[in-house]
Amino acid sequence: MKKTTFHISKMDCPSEEQMIRMKLEPYKEVKQLSFDISNRKLEVYHTEEVDKIHLAISELKLNDRLENTEDEAELPLAADDSHQRKILWWVLGINFGFFVVEMTTGWISNSMGLIADSLDMLADSIVYALSLFAVGGAVSRKKKVAKFSGYFQMGLALLGFSEVLRRFFSESETPLFQWMIVIAVLALIGNLVSLWLINKAKSEEAHMQASAIFTSNDIIVNGGVILAGVLVYWLDSKWPDLAIGAIVFTFVMRGAVRILKIAK
Repeated sequence: MKKTTFHISKMDCPSEEQMIRMKLEPYKEVKQLSFDISNRKLEVYHTEEVDKIHLAISELKLNDRLENTEDEAELPLAADDSHQRKILWWVLGINFGFFVVEMTTGWISNSMGLIADSLDMLADSIVYALSLFAVGGAVSRKKKVAKFSGYFQMGLALLGFSEVLRRFFSESETPLFQWMIVIAVLALIGNLVSLWLINKAKSEEAHMQASAIFTSNDIIVNGGVILAGVLVYWLDSKWPDLAIGAIVFTFVMRGAVRILKIAK
């Protein structure tokens, strides 16, 4: 058994991990993958020469570097991830639930900030769902699901951008700041619960660490929507809501591009 260590500088979230897993899945010589996202490190346990594996990883254009290969490595025991999967199901449910709530209340309250935040929640839900549903499935089916999800999310982000521009250049109602603040606070609580569940697992697994990073970023976005709601109240203006909406839609578009890379 050989163990090859790669440094992958652009591997910083679950999207890149899924890209690598799906890219290497057809290679039967790959026996196990070990991710350390915080240090941008990937360990590949394999039986044959590493050339084909290295070429496949390089095709993803994640700025990889082969650091070393050990010829007589021992394959680590696979951890029981049933508890982690259960936690990820809870996190997926919270994210998707708040996607529905924020999308609905966003349209009711005329808030692009809430709508954008809902799509950010949807983006995380898609990544978690791909991780959970991908196990044991055919590579072609996984790629079709990823491609559909990516284009769907990109389409929603583009519609969001166009709506922000429409409201910017036309007379539109000032959003209901009360809805913005209350719903964003509830979403913030939901993300704090998700982060607590993830940290409670005390897992060193890459996907759990990456989930914690994603959820922490969501908390920052929730804070941005709350701040925008306060500014809408103080200034009696729609501009803070449109600004936070445009910023978050940018994050959503970035997530869609990453999901589409998984499908390649």
